Amino acid sequence: MKAIRVDRTGGPEVLQLVDVPEPVPGPGEALVRQSAIGINYIDVYVRTGLYKKPPPFTNGREGAGVVEAVGEGVTEVKPGDRVAYAATPNLGGYAEKNVVPARELVPIPDGVDDADACAVMLQGMTAHYLAHDTFPLHAGHVALVHAAAGGVGSLLVQLAKARGATVVATVGTEDKAALARGYGADHVIVYAEEDFADATRALIGEHAVDVAYDSVGKETWERSLGLLRPRGMLVVYGNASGPTPPIEPQKLAAAGSVFFTRPTIVDYIRTRDELLRRAHDLFAALLAGKLRVRIGARYPLAEAAQAHRDLEARATTGKLILVP
Repeated sequence: MKAIRVDRTGGPEVLQLVDVPEPVPGPGEALVRQSAIGINYIDVYVRTGLYKKPPPFTNGREGAGVVEAVGEGVTEVKPGDRVAYAATPNLGGYAEKNVVPARELVPIPDGVDDADACAVMLQGMTAHYLAHDTFPLHAGHVALVHAAAGGVGSLLVQLAKARGATVVATVGTEDKAALARGYGADHVIVYAEEDFADATRALIGEHAVDVAYDSVGKETWERSLGLLRPRGMLVVYGNASGPTPPIEPQKLAAAGSVFFTRPTIVDYIRTRDELLRRAHDLFAALLAGKLRVRIGARYPLAEAAQAHRDLEARATTGKLILVP
């Protein structure tokens, strides 16, 4: 079968299409023939070596398709089931088929296609835990959402609005600003045209943000911190501009006894019940028309390197999908 293999960490060029043996599911595992493969910024961190994974390996931790075979002891799924998965520690996602622990597979309901199901797995569940658990939003809260036209950001804006929050969104271009408004953002700032911190203060006042959801990291975290109300929360969940540097605790005190967290999805889907609950909420919202997914681009599996180039250039919106 075809797969994208990384023999050394580095730039997008290290993503090479090769022939590999078809994997065989072991105990507790299922073999999934994939119809949609999710691309996420965490894949860039793994490819570059920021997140350590000894090569050679096949990148990717998200996909959707049909179960072809199961290993010993599997009861969660059976051959023929449509399923999706995200955040699997096995990686292996950039391939025609992948072996995934059965406990990590989520049934896809009728009425939701595979690409949309894939699009709301890692990014959708990230947006879900950010809005529901990391900082549980409710009416009266003001949330700052960076990269609001991206995969997580677009879903986070919608979930934040559904919970009654006021959303201040940042984006890079006017086209992305239109998308963010369409997702329901109350205020949209094009950071290429004005400083987002100054613009936020002009819109809602000094220290008026309850929570800043920051996926950009190095370039934005300190200005995000300076917008928070006393005892507000800075949530850095990505490093698109580079890793956030070490933060002195005194900075948090000086900013108003604020909270800082660096969450990761694995801690919010630790049990199968929690995984299924989050996925059910997202699929139900899709079926009810309360959540919209934007597939920003589809790439053939062989063009994984180009997909990474586009993602790193911030030239994309919505979800990027590889098609085997």
